[in-house]
Amino acid sequence: MRILVTGGAGFIGSNLAKHLAKESHDVTVADAFLAAPYSNLINFPGDVLTLKDPQDIESMTRLGKFDCLFHQASITGVVSEGGADLSQQNLQHQMLRNNVETFRAILDWAVQTNARVVWSSSCSIYGRGPVPMRESQAPDPLNIYAFSKLTMERLAARYAPRLAHPIVALRYTNVYGPGEDHKGKLASMIHQLAKQMRAGKRPRIFNAGQQRRDFVYIDDVIQANLKALAGAHAGVFNVGAGKSWSFNEVIAELNRALKTNLPPDYFENPYSFTQDWTEADLTESRRALGYEPRFDLSHGIDAYLASGQLGT
Repeated sequence: MRILVTGGAGFIGSNLAKHLAKESHDVTVADAFLAAPYSNLINFPGDVLTLKDPQDIESMTRLGKFDCLFHQASITGVVSEGGADLSQQNLQHQMLRNNVETFRAILDWAVQTNARVVWSSSCSIYGRGPVPMRESQAPDPLNIYAFSKLTMERLAARYAPRLAHPIVALRYTNVYGPGEDHKGKLASMIHQLAKQMRAGKRPRIFNAGQQRRDFVYIDDVIQANLKALAGAHAGVFNVGAGKSWSFNEVIAELNRALKTNLPPDYFENPYSFTQDWTEADLTESRRALGYEPRFDLSHGIDAYLASGQLGT
């Protein structure tokens, strides 16, 4: 197949693009390279399209027809040129313009070219809703990023009848694995804590480490995207490990893997918008996509360590 991966230099996009290329698809990566590094694509043999900016649809459409558009690109935070946080008003404007309106243009293109669309949503949509999180429950977005993903899901549903193939949104939980280091403070807590521990520092977590997360290893996320590519069902589906672990348990697993013995350094949570517990219900993902996670936390951390990129 001829496939385009937007955000293809990023963490998930680059892993997906490399896997698709190994399966002998003709893969093109599109990225503005404003946040993601070129190093994620050193081992990618396909075409690399450098966009003028994150909203540059025209450069992609000039490449002609693709069988599938994997839309992994997303703005997760917006800062000024000097690095300072923008005002809440500007943040909302830029987040929604970049995420929602770019997606609208991609969907218009998919309608015109009969392309299949698989795209990345987020379990942040659930906010502090009940656990396990089910696709049918009421949304509770706690920040503008989560709201942008919810708006994109509603937009996708409006376009679904006009598309030639089922459109699939994948609600990722907390993804971790090789290729995420460039994300800095937005990298997974597994990577951030491992980085602190490799430097000999006590890992810092919110008091008292009981917050729980559904951590999903990158290989399972790639599996879900491949299932969606071949699937016959449109809709929104959770992609997680289907289990949750506390931050205390994460530190225990990292101590085991890194052969360290560093106790947590607890501090009070200064944020009002964090999720206390995430855990994805995978009933619909199993039924419609045939998705079955293969990595629990222990095996995921071991695989990450074997890649040479855990905390480095």
